[in-house]
Amino acid sequence: MSNAGNTVSAKDRVLIFDTTLRDGEQCPGATMTFEEKLEVADMLDAMGVDIIEAGFPIASEGDFEAVSAIASRIKRATVAGLARAISADIARAGEAVRHAARPRIHTFVSTSPIHLQHQMRKSEEEVLEIITKTVTQARNLVDDVEWSGMDATRTPIDYLCRAVETAIRAGATTINLPDTVGYATPDEYRAMFKAVRERVPNADKAIFSAHCHNDLGLAVANSLAAVEGGARQVECTINGIGERAGNAALEEIVMALRVRGDVMPYDTGIDATYLMRASKAVSSACSFPVQYNKAIVGRNAFAHESGIHQDGMLKHQQTYEIMTPASVGVTKTSLVMGKHSGRAAFRSKLSEMGYALGDNQLEDAFTRFKALADRKKHVYDEDIEALVDENLATAHDRVKLVSLTVIAGTRGPQRAMLKLDIDGRIVAEEAEGNGPIDAVFNAVKALVPHEAVLELYDVHAVTEGTDAQAEVTVRLGQNGAAVTGRGADPDTLVSSCKAYLAALNKLVARGSRVHAQAAE
Repeated sequence: MSNAGNTVSAKDRVLIFDTTLRDGEQCPGATMTFEEKLEVADMLDAMGVDIIEAGFPIASEGDFEAVSAIASRIKRATVAGLARAISADIARAGEAVRHAARPRIHTFVSTSPIHLQHQMRKSEEEVLEIITKTVTQARNLVDDVEWSGMDATRTPIDYLCRAVETAIRAGATTINLPDTVGYATPDEYRAMFKAVRERVPNADKAIFSAHCHNDLGLAVANSLAAVEGGARQVECTINGIGERAGNAALEEIVMALRVRGDVMPYDTGIDATYLMRASKAVSSACSFPVQYNKAIVGRNAFAHESGIHQDGMLKHQQTYEIMTPASVGVTKTSLVMGKHSGRAAFRSKLSEMGYALGDNQLEDAFTRFKALADRKKHVYDEDIEALVDENLATAHDRVKLVSLTVIAGTRGPQRAMLKLDIDGRIVAEEAEGNGPIDAVFNAVKALVPHEAVLELYDVHAVTEGTDAQAEVTVRLGQNGAAVTGRGADPDTLVSSCKAYLAALNKLVARGSRVHAQAAE
């Protein structure tokens, strides 16, 4: 991708480092399955991401396996594994990425006084020794080593320069100066990069990287300021997911550089037409909805309701749009599919929408599509997306919905009659509740006992009309951890049950205290 009107040279190339699978997955409730991580990694590679941070190998066996699998299958992008400044972490990360075509170890250590005093409990000199030892170890395992000074924006500039010089001397090829707590302002962040690059004598031997958190809503602004200060790698996530308020959003970074190439003449190499598809893939994988007014990929990003805006758009599109929907992969809603559509037409439509399903997945999705077409007058692209995304997300679930009947109305109590498939065995239960949703969830809990607490229940319509599919998001919390599930169906009660089961299946997959039992 090139910026219109600009001659882009190699020195103006900004590398995109995507940490959706590592930092993004630390977002409460955003955990992905092994299969979902592979699908997201494939999407990131296809869209042109330069570095995929696949996970934190020492964190768990599951994380190690995911990083190893991604490293083995990705052929274009660099694959990175994160490691603390601990020998065992670095060895584990090296083992996880060793089969990558382009492996990277990303190691980090705290540098700010508050972290050194309260978290590290080390002196400045001791941390410099740790940097030398651990970066050298990583460089002996791979040629590409990234070093991060955690909480760099609250680190005195003199010490930060010493730490950076030490890391480069030990073999670091990329230097990341993160705004770990989302505290910096753009001017401060730009000045920090400029000062470090000017003062560190071996700074020309490394690429500098920005990693910003969005606690004050400044992650993207700070990242762009860092590029102006000399950073040539930006660390970001799809949809801006991440810890607390999230990370800098990849789609916003990419489109800001593309649309405003007149003042920021940098190229990212990202195929922007993948942005909407990637957004939906990540949203589906982690069951984390995208806010309607989210820049670039939100449902309202290209919607115009104000009369003066609509009038301007009818006269000339650029009066109120600075980029076209097609440039980020947004396709206009179409009504081409219906109950008489065959497999070939369905496969063609999926391909058009960016899906590539195996034969078994296609057959299952087609069966669900036909069932939906029998219930809905019009089947929109958004309906098919919701159907296929749910199909992919639940393919490996142990607990699946078979049937649900609910008795509701003004005369309570409401009652739910539920059948589930648990590990291939059909089980049934009836339960009452204070409302139909409560009754449904009580029936599920009777069949799948658990201690999780319902933290979020959200419903919205996928498309317009009284027969629209309801998309429900459920978040369950247990022992300080959270998982999110999503379900879609024209019946709100059915989609609620699907979402609840999707969240429970994630708890089951994580080995939490959830017991799927066969109730007679």
